[in-house]
Amino acid sequence: MFKLEARPQPSKFWSYGSPILALLITVLIGVLLFVALGKDPVRGLQVFFWEPLRSTYALGELMVKATPLLVIALGLAVCFRSNVWNIGAEGQFVMGAIFAAGIALLADKGTGGWIIAPILLAGIAGGMLWAGIVAYLRDRFNASEILVSLMLVYVAIQLLGYLVQGPWKDPGGYNFPQSKTFEAVTQIPRLMKGSRVSVGLIIALVGAGALWVFLFRTRAGFAQQVGGLAPAAARYAGFSSRRALWTALLVSGGAAGLAGALEVAGPIGQLTPYVPAGYGFAAIIVAFVGRLHPVGMIFSAILMSMFYIGGELAQSRLGLPKSLTGVFQGLLLFALLACDTLIAYSVRYVGKVGKPKAIAGGAA
Repeated sequence: MFKLEARPQPSKFWSYGSPILALLITVLIGVLLFVALGKDPVRGLQVFFWEPLRSTYALGELMVKATPLLVIALGLAVCFRSNVWNIGAEGQFVMGAIFAAGIALLADKGTGGWIIAPILLAGIAGGMLWAGIVAYLRDRFNASEILVSLMLVYVAIQLLGYLVQGPWKDPGGYNFPQSKTFEAVTQIPRLMKGSRVSVGLIIALVGAGALWVFLFRTRAGFAQQVGGLAPAAARYAGFSSRRALWTALLVSGGAAGLAGALEVAGPIGQLTPYVPAGYGFAAIIVAFVGRLHPVGMIFSAILMSMFYIGGELAQSRLGLPKSLTGVFQGLLLFALLACDTLIAYSVRYVGKVGKPKAIAGGAA
């Protein structure tokens, strides 16, 4: 039999190797899943892992999906490294989209390109406002940020539904619950003609670099992590755990709001009930698969966007439900949690367990 034994110190190898092992396990279970559904497993894996990479256009669409995931994950990494559990980035993403749409709807034919900056700033403000509610309730009443942030997701979605079916509903939209299409001047600039990839990708990559510098090369980044992980030690060192809480949530909310602004003023181009695409929840997986490290999250964001595109292709080409995307995301998360056991424990073979010996005067 096998036995788990605690390691004297965490394994550096498995701290980076477990995400790769988790991906391999996910692929293996995916093969079994395709077989169980009566589909060709090779074709199934092809639509998830090859089709999103096979052409320049496909790579562009991959970057379109990866951009909001990476932006949100960068903010969540600040939270999680500070021991602040913001689970409601989806709501902050939606609020960022709402605030950005509010500015975009003010534009008309004579508006200049300067409107892009207010749109992005409004998105950041919307996300920070929603995360600020979580920070205030945690700071003032010690409310669980997990529950509060999660419940606020559904409040934000309801507010979105009210706006697109009420005050912001397009009067010329054939009664569809959506705002009017934004003016062309509000469109986030694209990197290449004929591609939907916007400068949001550059913003995300610059954000990854800025986060790396903040976390690993500044005193403020060190104080941020200590303030969340060890409040008593932080106070002794002169760091503020309260400041760490507010900073983590406001940065995380601002990043999610920015992603929402980039989405509605980018690929979507209007406010619709379909803005909540699950990016805020998927970004949690992106953050942990990337080991809360900016470089790792770049690769995990690309992987997660492959799952999104693969789910869409599996629906159109294999006749499978689009929810298969969520299945693969969940499999990856559970496999990662299981594989992370190898970081703190080693597996040792202890041989066969023999039968218990009889004890004099009674049965074994």
